[in-house]
Order: sequence, then structure tokens, then C-alpha cells
Amino acid sequence: MSKKILFQCDYTEGAHPKILERLFATNMEQTRGYGEDIYCMSAAEKIRDACGNPDLAVHFLVGGTQTNVTVIDSALRSYQGVLCAVSGHINVHETGAVESCGHKVLGLPSEDGKITAAQVEAAYVGHINDGSFEHMVQPKMVYISNPTELGTIYSKAELIALSEVCQKYGLYLFMDGARLGYGLVAPDNDLTLVDIARLCDVFYIGGTKVGALFGEAVVIANEELKKDFRYFIKQKGGMLAKGRLLGLQFDTLFTENLYYEISKGAIALAEKLRAAFEEKGYPYLVPNRTNQIFVILPDADLEKLGEQFEYSYDHRVDEGHSAVRFCTSWATREENVDALIACIKEL
Repeated sequence: MSKKILFQCDYTEGAHPKILERLFATNMEQTRGYGEDIYCMSAAEKIRDACGNPDLAVHFLVGGTQTNVTVIDSALRSYQGVLCAVSGHINVHETGAVESCGHKVLGLPSEDGKITAAQVEAAYVGHINDGSFEHMVQPKMVYISNPTELGTIYSKAELIALSEVCQKYGLYLFMDGARLGYGLVAPDNDLTLVDIARLCDVFYIGGTKVGALFGEAVVIANEELKKDFRYFIKQKGGMLAKGRLLGLQFDTLFTENLYYEISKGAIALAEKLRAAFEEKGYPYLVPNRTNQIFVILPDADLEKLGEQFEYSYDHRVDEGHSAVRFCTSWATREENVDALIACIKEL
């Protein structure tokens, strides 16, 4: 039985060779633990430089769910909840991790994975104008991801609007950047790290899905959220004793624009694959220009593709069609994309 080529996610491979080289070269060095080493310090400084703000707090955690839970629980009181798209990662893909800490996830309707400033304002105003508001969970944070669960991205205007409404009502704006690299280099993107650091109270730069073995870099702009954050990291099991393994990876990713360059490779291959689906006339579930392609295919064609390739199943659209996801990543090989395209052309 031949091995299938995997396109179901963007974390099927290990790490970029430059990271592995540095891990090997520094393997026997002695450094301080718990993120207080020279590599974490260097990585944090490079991230602050990339964000254009020397006052940002930067912390390194292991994975996305751990990061989301730690950030959200550190920001909210026990009676407060977090607004997000109904399809948001914390609402559908984290086994109730946020809610296990006592914070309700307040889902808002969304067709494209995004939420709007108008929705946030309506949710908050509706709460405070309700005669029974003290008997209900108080919205205090807005969670977005960029790219979203459906591969879409926020424009600069959309993020500005969200930031303004959050400031108006005293809400924290938190951006999940698990796939941030792919969003920042997408052809239709107009956001920069500088914009994100200026408009969000807290966000994170994803490494696990963008070249690292593991790791996410939490960037905090809001002074309230900076205070005692390391206590929360420790309490949530995120304070890695060998913290330098995280810092060194981000130090490498933010040297000579490596983070952006490897993200561009994923986008280029996604565009190539996207063109093949378009040529066959297959519709998208939601159009986007990032590394996640959500396409609607006849079941018979999916069965044929499934003989050689793995994809991520999303949902059934009608009796004969399903929406599925194909992902590229920093490590995707062009010959594998070409093999998939050849199969698509034969359908």
C-alpha cells in the first residue's frame, strides 16, 4: 500500500533546517531556564523590533490551545466571557479549554470566519442594556484569528474598526496568530506586524504551523495584561524549563526575514493549487488567498483524490457534494502539489 501525500493540515513536518541546525549547534550549551536565557531575550528583542514597539512584552509558550487558554484566563475575571466567531478556534477546536477555566465563549454568527465591529458593539450594548445584565456573563474580550478557521484575513480597516469599538467599551482585543505568517504574506493582505501590535491588546505569532518544531510567541501591548503574566504561564503548565528551545526557534525565524520567506513559499504553492481547482470549475466554501483552500467537490471526485492524498473534511454541502480543506505549508514540496494538480486534471 503506497503512502498518501498529506494536505490535511500545515503541521505534518518537523522544523525548518535552519532551526534544526541551531538546535544541534547549541545543544550542549548551558543556559538559564524558564525563558530567561540569551536566546529568548534575543528573540523577544527581534520581535519587538519587527513590531515597531520596544515596550512590548514577549513570552514563549509551547502550543496554540495552551496559549489561548493562558492569555484569556489571565485577562478575565470569573464572571467574564470572550466574544468570537461561532467558528472560532476556541469555540470549536479546543475541547472547551477556555470554558474549563470558567470563561464562557460567546459565539457570534459568521459566514466567513470573521466578526465585525458592529457585531461586537451590538453584543456589548445588548448586554449592558439588558435589565438582567448582572445575571449574565459579561463580555470583556474579543477573540479573532488571522487567518481565520476558514482561511480568511482581516483588512487593516476591519482591524481598526474592531480596535476602536473595543477601546470604546473597555474590551480587550486578542488576535490568535497561529498561522499569522501566511496571513501577512497573502496577496490581498494590507496588515503589518506593526499594525497588529498597535491595534491589539495582545496577540501571538504562531511558530508551530510556520516553521518551528513547536512554539508560539505571545506579544502583549496592554499594560494591564503584562502584569504577572508569567504567573499564569506557570500555573497553566506553560513555563518550559528548557525555555531556550522556544527562544532559539523564534530567534532563527526572525533572522533575515526567514518567517516571511518560508510563509511566501506556502502561499505560492497554495495559489498554484487554487488555480487548478478554479480551472476545473469547483466552487469555494469561502474564497481566500492564504494557505488553506476550502473547496466544494463532488463525492466521487473526493473518493478518487482520497486514493492518493489526504485532506481535511469540513462538512456535507448537499447529497452529492462536500466541503473539504487542502493546506500547504512552509514545508510543502512542489512535486507533491504538481502530483495533486495532475490528479485534479484527470477528474
